[in-house]
Amino acid sequence: MSQKFPRLFFILLAVLFALNLLQASFTELIYDEAYYWYYAQDMAWGYFDHPPMVAFLIKLSSLLFNGELGVRLMSTLLSAGTYVLLWLLIDNPKKKDYVVHFFLLVFSFTLMNAYGFLTLPDTALLFFTALFLWLYKCFLKDEGIITTIGLGLVMAALMYSKYHAVLVILFVFLSNYKLIFNKKAWLAVILAVMCYTPHFVWLYQNDFVSITFHLYERPNQAYKFDEFTLGFFLNNIVIIGLLFYWVYGAFFKFKTTDKFSKALIYLVYGILIFFFISSFNRRVQAQWTIAISIPLAIIAFNHLLQNASSRKWMYRIGLVSLVLLMYARAWMIYQPLFPMFFETHGNREWTEELKTKSGGIPVIFENSYRRSSMYEFYSGVPAISLNNFMYRKNQYSIDGSEERVRGEKVLYVSQYRKSGDISYMHMDSTVFHGIYIDDFQSYRKLECIVEKPETGIKHSLKVYNPYPFDIPLEQLKYTISYSNEHKQVKQMRSLKVENTAPQQSLLKSKDTISYNFELPLSTMENPSYFRIGISENNLPPGLNGKPIKIE
Repeated sequence: MSQKFPRLFFILLAVLFALNLLQASFTELIYDEAYYWYYAQDMAWGYFDHPPMVAFLIKLSSLLFNGELGVRLMSTLLSAGTYVLLWLLIDNPKKKDYVVHFFLLVFSFTLMNAYGFLTLPDTALLFFTALFLWLYKCFLKDEGIITTIGLGLVMAALMYSKYHAVLVILFVFLSNYKLIFNKKAWLAVILAVMCYTPHFVWLYQNDFVSITFHLYERPNQAYKFDEFTLGFFLNNIVIIGLLFYWVYGAFFKFKTTDKFSKALIYLVYGILIFFFISSFNRRVQAQWTIAISIPLAIIAFNHLLQNASSRKWMYRIGLVSLVLLMYARAWMIYQPLFPMFFETHGNREWTEELKTKSGGIPVIFENSYRRSSMYEFYSGVPAISLNNFMYRKNQYSIDGSEERVRGEKVLYVSQYRKSGDISYMHMDSTVFHGIYIDDFQSYRKLECIVEKPETGIKHSLKVYNPYPFDIPLEQLKYTISYSNEHKQVKQMRSLKVENTAPQQSLLKSKDTISYNFELPLSTMENPSYFRIGISENNLPPGLNGKPIKIE
């Protein structure tokens, strides 16, 4: 072990691990972390937005610690593991003389740095990408059964981390297409599919809700070069940080010498080209290409070892990056260090203020999975997001969160109300108002199924009640929302429906009721989609139907 890892490596790794532990303990959660913490309160084989790995890591962390570290402990461990794997993936014997350079280089990768203590799906994606590449490198040398099993397990772990992981596996495979004739490679794939089967079953049981949302239902916007394609290029500078010039320079100069180095090239180019093409259709978020950080770090460090001029500049810029990133990390904990607010600032304050003003009763947040999960984490009070026609579905749309507050006295909080029974303010000066509801009842899981007419203008509407109780029809009002080609809602109108069984007064449990309706005229220009919603007990209409293309 000492031959592979110099003593200085372990010293610096221990310092980094301690730093990440402190950062994880004293930095308030960001909103996505709070949302994934909410995932972990009800472990499952899948969630609305993501596979379950992020929830699993949080659950493991919570077994040992409370608070923020109970969300982030596993991230600090995986980050340390990523550094170890990157070191193992570099064969140059000169690396032992440049341990400090190695840590400066990898620490300078902006998002990889952040994922050293934040718990997000990309945290596990980075670790398992590095582990997958290390096992693949071992597989190229010796196709042993242990390596083969390891590859299968890690491919499954990659896919459990994030759906984008399929690109990592795909482009490594394309770099060595002869694997298609390799029995051991197929054994690894079969093992991976077997391990991933529980998630496939979950997707089937939940109508492939994650896939449907990401591919079809996610709202978008009209193409803008600066926000979409130019934004894609800027994001790929941001994820590398100040060393982007030398890192990408090393990549473009890199020459493949074997199957493994070819895999590194395919992985970077493949992911970049895939999301470059995607940028003409939708805005590409910075973290979507984060997996390229692993091969780029390997390539850049090898270049640093072989090029004295680049080594000198990367060391100098790495020191500057170290100072700036350490200052940024301190600011994430202590806001006065920089005159801007971030997600890690003020969460304890606003949640405590709201808990005091609400009297500690459950809180319903309108259209905000972010605030509901953050509030529940810091207050310990049940909270849910009630999503309506102006928003999108999320985990609160498919789990049993409604039942946690059904029949309770709740505070309904919205940032769109102009007044209410109480109000409170976030650190960014946004004011929220809340009203009390004595007996909260919502039916957001009612399903609206629309069938277009073969002849005539009347559509048929079937409403299915999945609840274990009957629902009085008089509590339900129907609406229709019209959207543009990017599924952005532009108009909502009430919908007059004709009951095919007018004597019926209840929508019975596990039963369906049928209606006929005509599409009301829309005053918006050329609506592209419509969607049926149900307003129950005068709440804003929900997302009960799917977006339907207007022919």
